[in-house]
Amino acid sequence: MGMSTPLPSPPKLDARPRQLLAELAAQVGETRAAQDCADLLMGADPEEFADVLPYLGGRPARAVLEGRVKRGWARVWGARGLLYVWTDTASGAVVHGLADRSWRVAENCLKVSTLREIAAAGPGAALMVDHRLARVRAQAVRALGVVGDIEHVSAVRTAGGDPEAAVRQAVERALRHLNERLDLPDSGF
Repeated sequence: MGMSTPLPSPPKLDARPRQLLAELAAQVGETRAAQDCADLLMGADPEEFADVLPYLGGRPARAVLEGRVKRGWARVWGARGLLYVWTDTASGAVVHGLADRSWRVAENCLKVSTLREIAAAGPGAALMVDHRLARVRAQAVRALGVVGDIEHVSAVRTAGGDPEAAVRQAVERALRHLNERLDLPDSGF
């Protein structure tokens, strides 16, 4: 939950997420900032984090709190925030977020899984290799290159036939990463 003593508003609401999250971490510590992100990702009430939301969503955070924008954006910002602040206890929230109904949440959870090397994200990432959006498919393949295991190699190889060039490029890199990490026999590389 947000702090009992409200946080001051960020000095620049239009700052980049990296800067806003650094300011939040300076105020409450990285672990607390990451836990707030994880709580929001898991669907906590944004109003309980009214003082934190501006550090995650910038100027649009006010619109969420006023009900002018869907509250689901708080989950998106929570997931995105974990790219910049981290605690290992947030891993479960990230893996859970891979199945979120919002593609933006799921895509950000794929990014976090890749960056933080969350091995438990492999099965969830494998399910998104055939997502309707190419950007999500490409990110799922990237994630599998970093966190996937032997059982995920066929899903990555199958994605090699994707109609989108970005996905096919991600497949080439992912297969190289998998080959290096897992020492795959007869991988074609």
